[in-house]
Amino acid sequence: MTGVRRGPTEQADSAELASLLEYLKTHRGFDFGGYKRTSLERRLRKRMDAVGVDAYGEYEDYLQVHPDEFRELFDTILINVTGFFRDQAGWDFLRDDVIPRLLEDTPAEQPIRVWSAACASGEEAYTAAILLAEAVDEEQFRQRVKIYATDVDEDALTAARQGAFPSQALKSVSDNLRDTYFERNGDGYTFRSDFRRSLIFGRNDLVQDAPISRVDLLISRNVLIYFTSEAQARILGRFHFSLRDTGFLYLGKSEMLTAQTEQFTPYNLKWRVYRKVPRGSDRLAIAPQFRFGQAASERYSRLVEGSADVSPVAQLTVDRRGLLAAANEVARDVFDIRAVHLGRPLSDLNVSYKPIELRSLLEEAYRERRQVDAGRVNWSSPDGERVFHVHVTPLYSDPEAGESLGASVTFVDVTSISNLDDRHRAIEDELENAYEELQSTVEELETTNEELQSTNEELETTNEELQSTNEELETMNEELQSTNDELEAMNDEQRERSGEVDRLNLFLEGILGSLGQAVIVVDRDQSIQLWNSAASELWGLSDREVLSQHFLSLDIGFPVEQLKGPIRDALAFQSQSSDVMVDAVNRRGRSFRCRTHVMPLLDSGGDTYGAILLMSEEGKPT
Repeated sequence: MTGVRRGPTEQADSAELASLLEYLKTHRGFDFGGYKRTSLERRLRKRMDAVGVDAYGEYEDYLQVHPDEFRELFDTILINVTGFFRDQAGWDFLRDDVIPRLLEDTPAEQPIRVWSAACASGEEAYTAAILLAEAVDEEQFRQRVKIYATDVDEDALTAARQGAFPSQALKSVSDNLRDTYFERNGDGYTFRSDFRRSLIFGRNDLVQDAPISRVDLLISRNVLIYFTSEAQARILGRFHFSLRDTGFLYLGKSEMLTAQTEQFTPYNLKWRVYRKVPRGSDRLAIAPQFRFGQAASERYSRLVEGSADVSPVAQLTVDRRGLLAAANEVARDVFDIRAVHLGRPLSDLNVSYKPIELRSLLEEAYRERRQVDAGRVNWSSPDGERVFHVHVTPLYSDPEAGESLGASVTFVDVTSISNLDDRHRAIEDELENAYEELQSTVEELETTNEELQSTNEELETTNEELQSTNEELETMNEELQSTNDELEAMNDEQRERSGEVDRLNLFLEGILGSLGQAVIVVDRDQSIQLWNSAASELWGLSDREVLSQHFLSLDIGFPVEQLKGPIRDALAFQSQSSDVMVDAVNRRGRSFRCRTHVMPLLDSGGDTYGAILLMSEEGKPT
C-alpha cells in the first residue's frame, strides 16, 4: 500500500494549524485536539474568512492583536444549538419510562444526581429539572435533586445561570409547565428561583477534566459527534466512571455506542438511552502496622525468618559490605549453605559465581538503584539440571537519602516452565510441518477466505464511512441551523431598516410637495438627482424623464444656459446662494417671469457635493 505524499503547502498548513491549536490551549485553556479535524477546520475557516485572513499563522497573529476575536471564534466552534424539550419524543420516553425506573432504583434517603454535560445555555438542564419536579413533589425536589450542568463555554454558562429566556425560546414548553416553573420577566420568562437553586453550573472539559461522580442520569446530547473516535472513547470512559451502577446515559439521536458495548448496554436504542455495565470494584489490601516491645520483637523476628524459610523461592540477603547476611531454607538446600557461611564474604562461596556471576549484578543494582533482572540460568545439581530466573534487588533504609543496606538475590525455579517452553517449541515445529503439509490442500479454501475477508473489510470500511458521513451531515445540519438563525435575525433587521427608509422617503416627498416651488437637485457633474412634482407641473417633464440627465442639456421653456455660472459658483462654494430672474415659458405655453434661487448642497463635513435650484413664478414679463 503506497502512502499519499503531502505537498509543502499542506504540510505548512498542518504545522500552522497545530501551532494555532497549541496557542488556544496554552492561552485560553481550550484543547481542541480531540475535535474532528474536518469540522474544526471548517469552523476556523469561517472565522478566518470573516476577518479577512487566509493562513492559520496569520489568524494566530490576529488573535494576539485582537483578543475580542476569541469570543467570536469559540461561539463559532462551540455550536450552542439547544432548546427546551428538543426532540420531544425522546424526553417523553425519559418522563414515562426512565425517570420512574430511576426513582424506583434509588433509595428514598439517597439524593438524585443528574449531570447535563455540554449544557450550552442550559435549556436541557432546565428541561430535566422540570421532568424531575413533575415526577416528585416540590419539597422532595428541593431536598433530593441536584442537577450539575457543565460546559467549556463560560459565556454560555453565564447566560445559563441567569435562567432567563425570551418568549420564543419557550415555544415548545406547554402553557401549564411554563406557568408552573417560569415567572414573567418583561418580554421573556425566568426559571423560578426556588427550583433554580437545585441547578449548579460550572466549567468542565469532557476530554481533560475529572467527571462528576455518583450520577443517576447523565445527559449528553449531540456532543460526541464533534470528537474523534479516540476522544469519544476517553469521554465514554469518564461517563462510565461517573454513573452509578443503576445509572442511565441519554445521548442525542445521531449518536451510537457501537464500540463501547463493554461499558454500556442499550436500554432503548430508538431514543439512545443506555445503562451502565457495572465492573467489579478494585480495592487495595493494606496490611495493618504494629508496634512491638522487646519481647514481641523476638517473636516478630522469628515470624519473619519462618515466613522466609517457607517461601518456595531461594533467597539470599547480602549486606553492603558484601557479607552473606541471610539465606532461607530453599537457598541453603540448593546451594549447600551452612550456618558457618553466614557473615562471611559472598565472594568466598561458590554461589557467588555459580550458577551466575553475582558480584557484577550486585554492583549494577547498587549503581542504578533498581532491580536487575539477570534472566534465566542453568544449574547442574545432584538432582539434575535445573533452571533459575535470577533477580537482584537493592535494599534501602531510606530510599530518598540513598542509604543502601544491601541487596536481596532471588532464584526462582522455572525448570518446569523451561521444560514446557522446550516442549512448546518442539510442538510448534511439529505443527509447522503439519501446517506445510496441510497448506497445499487448502489453498483454494484460503483464497476464498481471503476474498470473503476482503469483502468483509470493504463492508466494514463502507459502514464506518457511512457512519462518519452521517455524523458530518448532522454536524453540518447543526451549523446550517445556526446560520439560518443568524440569517433570520439579519432579515428582521433589514425589514426594519427598509421600513424606516420608506417612511423617510414619504416624509421627504411630503416636504418637497408642500414647498409650492419647483425643486431641482444636481450633483457635482450637474446630473439631475431630484425633480419634485412642482417641477414636473411647471416644465411638463416627469422625474423618470429627467433623472440622471445633465441639467444644461434639458430642452424646456427655461433658458438653462443662464444658470451655468450660478451653478458653477455654488458647486465651487464661492457664494452661499444667488438669485437669477429669467423669462420662461411653462408647459402650457404661458410666458412668465421665473425666479431661480441657487444654493450649494453641503454634506455633514461642510463639503459641496451638489446644488439646489428653487424655481418660482414671479409674474408675466413686462
